[in-house]
Amino acid sequence: MKKKSNSKLKIIPLGGLEKIGMNITAFEYEDSIIVVDCGLSFPEDDMLGIDLVIPDISYLKSNADKVKGFVITHGHEDHIGALPYVLKEINLPIYTTKLTMGIIEKKLTEHNLLRSTKRKVVRHGQSINLGKFRIEFIKTNHSIQDASALAIYSPAGIVVHTGDFKVDYTPVFGDAIDLQRFAEIGKKGVLALMSDSTNAERPGFTQSERTVGATFDRLFAEHSNTRIIVATFASNVDRVQQIINTSYKYGRKVVVEGRSMVNIISVASELGYLNVPENTLIETDQLKNYPREKTTIITTGSQGESMAALSRMAADIHKKISIMPGDTIILSSNPIPGNEKAVSNIINELSEKGANVIFQDTHVSGHACQEELKLIYSLVKPKYAIPVHGEYRHLKANAGIAKSLGIPKDNIFILKSGDVLALDDESAEVVDKIHTGEILVDGLGVGDVGNIVLRDRQHLAEDGILIVVLTLEKRTNQLLAGPDIVSRGFVYVRESESLMEEARKVVTEAVEKCLMSRHADWSKIKLVIRDTMNDFIWKRTKRKPMILPIIMDV
Repeated sequence: MKKKSNSKLKIIPLGGLEKIGMNITAFEYEDSIIVVDCGLSFPEDDMLGIDLVIPDISYLKSNADKVKGFVITHGHEDHIGALPYVLKEINLPIYTTKLTMGIIEKKLTEHNLLRSTKRKVVRHGQSINLGKFRIEFIKTNHSIQDASALAIYSPAGIVVHTGDFKVDYTPVFGDAIDLQRFAEIGKKGVLALMSDSTNAERPGFTQSERTVGATFDRLFAEHSNTRIIVATFASNVDRVQQIINTSYKYGRKVVVEGRSMVNIISVASELGYLNVPENTLIETDQLKNYPREKTTIITTGSQGESMAALSRMAADIHKKISIMPGDTIILSSNPIPGNEKAVSNIINELSEKGANVIFQDTHVSGHACQEELKLIYSLVKPKYAIPVHGEYRHLKANAGIAKSLGIPKDNIFILKSGDVLALDDESAEVVDKIHTGEILVDGLGVGDVGNIVLRDRQHLAEDGILIVVLTLEKRTNQLLAGPDIVSRGFVYVRESESLMEEARKVVTEAVEKCLMSRHADWSKIKLVIRDTMNDFIWKRTKRKPMILPIIMDV
């Protein structure tokens, strides 16, 4: 028997706690680090103009010689979306299942990274060795195929990471979750369980994906004389499969709309995760060749995203499809927290166009509710519980479940991103905090927009800008022209001429006074302009626009 080493295993979440999205966790043992998942999150409302948010991986970069690779649980954006950006900083091999790899490869191709990235496809039940770790992939169910839980074997003990999961005994495609394997690993003795907390507040079980199929069948039968448009998540291949099956049963042709939807469906069909009956899929251009009631459109945009296909149809700016009175539109998803307003707006827009919008009972979650979480805890019997994947309230609810099953309060850890949890059989504690954070992606710029730029954008958005332009003679510092005031987003100039005229007088006086005292350098003059304008504008309007003095010399 090998003598157990006395080092501890360190678990370091670099993102994904306190919020839904941006999941990435490092596991470190002596000179080996593996990284589980590498996701992005979507910007908050106050992140003006930002497209995506990715994790700060400075910790991995400073320990680059130890990092062995990325192990990915499944193909959702909040678990794989940051890979193309992160791989440019630190090139590591990727290990994951077939469909997940197919989706990642599509991304890498778009970013010209396919040739330079080492990839290995792993089957469920297989293990890979990376440094001091052995990682076993376990079959689970989720709202995308090929999701895995991971059993991470280290010299300090076994950690089971569920990934995003639910227990579906009757999945649409493939096998049910491998509960037997969870139990077998539980028998060996599990150090810690990191489990999905998204639905930890919800009692009971999550419904099987098949129940949605039954709902579709009913809706297609009821609305047999209208065109049907179904909006759902691009990645939910099983949902798309059921929509295609039902359409085929009722003799409808199917069109797929939305770039992400087309991408994922082509990958899933190529790899055999989606069976499309012959002559069922048609191109958008062919819609006009078929009666409306014999067509189904599957589209992105179920979250009300402004650029997604459904939103463009609703706003009449879609090139090929417009909503007609009588269309039946099924929103097959729940609003992600924070998107409720956008979804409600799109329902209103579609209804105004005369469409019939259905959003009840057309979705089941891909995440485990309380009873399924209890099942996994009971099978795995971990010493320590570490809730992951969720906002604080979700993590807290998951911690409550662990406590109700007899795990002592001191053995349950609600971590924050950046916490370093060191654990072994004897003890577990947070021993350190490392730097983590969010890097903002805006257009092609990664990380060039920070808090200061965002603060300026906020300032401009709230109060507008005033630009004060004047010309000075270089040697004598005499005022040759100006000051002129240009305003954007502050007041409508034509209706506020007197205010602008007054402001100009006030600034002119202040500048002249400043020039009289011999020591006036330009930064001093700019400061005087800023202060004078700020005081004057605040007194007159109680607003604080951004003031930008520009001095030219002749």
